[in-house]
Amino acid sequence: MAYAALIGAEVKRKEDPRLIRGTGTYVGDLKLPGMLYVALVRSPYPHARIGVIDRSAAEAMPGVVAVITGADLQDSYDLMPSASSGEGGGGAVQTTRTRYPLSVGVVRHAGEAVAAVIASSLPEAIDAAEAVQVDWEPLPSVADPLRALEPDAPILFAGMPNNIDHSRKRVKGDADATFAAAHRVVKQRIVSQRLFGMPMEGRAVVAAPDAATGGITLWSSTQTPHQIRGEVAAVLRMHDSQVRVIAPDVGGGFGVKIGVYPEEPLLGILAVRLNTPMRWVESRLEHVFATTHGRAQVADLEAAVLADGTISALRMRLVADLGAYPLAPGLPDLTTAMATGVYNIPVVDLEAICVYTNTTPVAAYRGAGRPEAAYYIERMIDLVAAELDLDPAQVRRVNFIPPDAFPYKTATGLKYDSGDYDRALTKALEIADYEGLRAEQAARRVQGDSAGAAPVPLLGIGMSCYVEMCGFGPYESAQIKVDPSGSVTVNTGISPHGQGTGTTFAQIVADQIGADFERIVVRHGDTATTPMGVGTMGSRSLAVGGGALSRAATRLRAKICKIAAYMLEASEADVELIEGSYQVRGAPESRLTLAQIAKRAHSSKLPAEIESGMEETDFFRPSDLIYPFGAHVAVVEIDPDTGDVRVRAYYSVDDCGPRISPMIVAGQVHGGLAQGIAQALLEEVVYDEGGQLLSGSLMDYALPRADFFPTFTLDETVTPTPLNPLGVKGIGEAATVGSTPAIANAVIDALRHIGVRHIDIPMRSEKVWHALQIRRG
Repeated sequence: MAYAALIGAEVKRKEDPRLIRGTGTYVGDLKLPGMLYVALVRSPYPHARIGVIDRSAAEAMPGVVAVITGADLQDSYDLMPSASSGEGGGGAVQTTRTRYPLSVGVVRHAGEAVAAVIASSLPEAIDAAEAVQVDWEPLPSVADPLRALEPDAPILFAGMPNNIDHSRKRVKGDADATFAAAHRVVKQRIVSQRLFGMPMEGRAVVAAPDAATGGITLWSSTQTPHQIRGEVAAVLRMHDSQVRVIAPDVGGGFGVKIGVYPEEPLLGILAVRLNTPMRWVESRLEHVFATTHGRAQVADLEAAVLADGTISALRMRLVADLGAYPLAPGLPDLTTAMATGVYNIPVVDLEAICVYTNTTPVAAYRGAGRPEAAYYIERMIDLVAAELDLDPAQVRRVNFIPPDAFPYKTATGLKYDSGDYDRALTKALEIADYEGLRAEQAARRVQGDSAGAAPVPLLGIGMSCYVEMCGFGPYESAQIKVDPSGSVTVNTGISPHGQGTGTTFAQIVADQIGADFERIVVRHGDTATTPMGVGTMGSRSLAVGGGALSRAATRLRAKICKIAAYMLEASEADVELIEGSYQVRGAPESRLTLAQIAKRAHSSKLPAEIESGMEETDFFRPSDLIYPFGAHVAVVEIDPDTGDVRVRAYYSVDDCGPRISPMIVAGQVHGGLAQGIAQALLEEVVYDEGGQLLSGSLMDYALPRADFFPTFTLDETVTPTPLNPLGVKGIGEAATVGSTPAIANAVIDALRHIGVRHIDIPMRSEKVWHALQIRRG
């Protein structure tokens, strides 16, 4: 069977219209006739020269077809692009600070691939990879971004004077004068630790040669299939039309599946060279070494404050760890852009310094630059409240941007579309019974101070008010096709992977053109069948992809009404859609179903002025970004003997504009809360000073379980945006942005009365216990 025909047979779609359409196959389970399996030889050193690679023992092992090194392929493809794995960063660029899909000459982080073993089965490939001998020459390395800035730090890229990729300042107003006139200056160094994405489903790639085009078909667990097509084609020196990318059932993404990875062009060129399909499936150990990490920032902040808690100026010097390669160098700039949060802070002096270290590259992870900004400013608000002995809610209200100020231009240059921050905070405090919690906290402290009393759990109440930047462009696409039977196919350029967007898109189409919800199929993730799109990231699917869909549906409905008016012998202006039928206003007995109209649209019985067919395509280009927001309240209890933190209750009020699918919104909020709370209390990637990973297994990297969380209490305010047809804002990352600072503030609030001012996250029990001992001692 020809590969082109085989590919067509392998991508049969599910038929349940309420599910987003994948292939029904996880990439790692996909099998093609004649398929070979790839295992990679990866560097055990964080920085080393690659010497002689002895593959003789591996080549002699059973099932081994070939052992390929970077030198073997160097002249056959180009370098990997950089800046391809962020959000809103403008796309991939070419730079010399990169590597080939199989590295040549030097490796700059542990886990970098230098050779590929191809075998008849995966176990045979893995065994043979372990038999490949590499003559490594270890080089000095650096893992701490602050150490990487020092003059004597090892340099990652020859020819660079230091390890700084770039720095960017955002300055408005006279910071020196404002700080000099301040009632108080509040300072704090705050760390946003490095995290793994850790989706349950790792990355996987299958590549097959395409005889029809001389190119390849690539199945990849990616969030951005069209982007991958372009970037793989560039590396392999092919035209885009020679590369077909299919993103089947991706599973979890969380940002770490944005952009091209070395395995995608590598398997593509191997498939072409050997003229047979290739499969690579990431192991969990490979995930922690070779899939991008998130966060990894150190921020030094200063706030100039007045006596009532008003923040008159903000300074921040941010050091952002890019890891070994600049895959998302623009993300720290998003952090400084969002540094003022929901607050009217008129004067800023902000700088982001982006540095290289001998660690796995850092790129997008749920929120990508915005959770860091929210964490910094929300901690600073609580630090100001503590410094002035004010209630944290009072300090927030003094500084809020008022609702009548929108659209509002921040001191960092952003234009917020709409917001009502006080309303969200007020609702969150009401549903949490904030006054009752404060009374309970006071009573516990009195009880704890009683002589001879048994230890009483310390109660902490934390809050955060966040705003998030989302809805990145430059555009998104949607296509609606109604066939003669009235069933509908939606093709979208976004590439969802579990968010439930297919259900939401089907709802939009059913509502706007009167289609039967059960007969709507939503397809995505195949560059051969969907219109050119950007993909799923940055909470953009509904705001931008849904905007394109709504516009296409509006135009299609106009055509449907025109055909219905012709069939009903009525004025087009008198045709209206009521409960799934098109009828003449005031004459409900004159009605037509979508199926009846669609059948006529595909017949010869149309007037000359109406084109045959019933389909529309739209590319929606938003005029600006959108800014969802919300307010969270966390309640924690701390065991004073062990430092163990228990989240007793959590209240989340999120404003994403109108909610088309409330249950799906709730699911996104739940997931975001889990990841944000886990950052505050559990998760942390740890390297030794030289760049060896110390937290590389789930024995060492703490992930939360379901019983770690309380039942979440969710609520909403509704503030539409004027910047897209649906008025909606993103929700996929919002809860992650708000939850980390809420939990951190709650823990510090529980300890504030004994003098604890700040603890860096994750606030694991040993850190909290240590802080308790220091204050008691």
